[in-house]
Amino acid sequence: MTVDIYAADEQSDHEIDLARWVTLAQAALGAEGVEAPAEVSLIFCSEATIAELNAQFMGKTGPTDVLSFPIEAEADLSGRVPDAGSTGPGSHTTEIIPRLVGDILICPMVAARNAVEHEVSFEDEVALLVVHGVLHLLGWDHMVDAEAELMEARERELLAAHNQGER
Repeated sequence: MTVDIYAADEQSDHEIDLARWVTLAQAALGAEGVEAPAEVSLIFCSEATIAELNAQFMGKTGPTDVLSFPIEAEADLSGRVPDAGSTGPGSHTTEIIPRLVGDILICPMVAARNAVEHEVSFEDEVALLVVHGVLHLLGWDHMVDAEAELMEARERELLAAHNQGER
C-alpha cells in the first residue's frame, strides 16, 4: 500500500507528467518513513497563484518555485468528539483514517527559469522541487546553514535513489 498523492496540473505554461511526479513523491515519502494510509496533495500552479500564496502565507513578494503546507498535527480528540472511543453509533467501523501530511505547490514557470540558472533540465529541477517539498512537509528546513547542508544532502540521496528521469 502506498501513500495517496492527489495531483493536479492547474497551469498551462509547461507540460507536466503527473504520474512521474506522483511516483517520485511516493518514493520520497516512503524513504522518509511515511506509511499508508496517508495523503499528500501535489499541485502544479501558475505564477500568479503561487505569488499570491507566497505573499499570503510567507509574507514575500512575487512567485517562488515551491511552497509546502504541512498539516502540523493530528486532530485534537480531547473533549467531546462524536464516536471518538465511544460505543455509540459508528464505533464498530474498521475504516482507518489516513494521515493528512500536507500540500505541495510547484510553479513550473519558476522551475523552468531556475533550471536554466542551475544548468539542469526542467525535469531535474521539478524532481528537486518535488523532493524538497516532501522534506518540508516532514519538518526539514534550511533556515540555518547546518540545516541547509543536511537537507541538501538528503535531497541528493533521494534523487539518486528515486529520480528515474534525466540525470
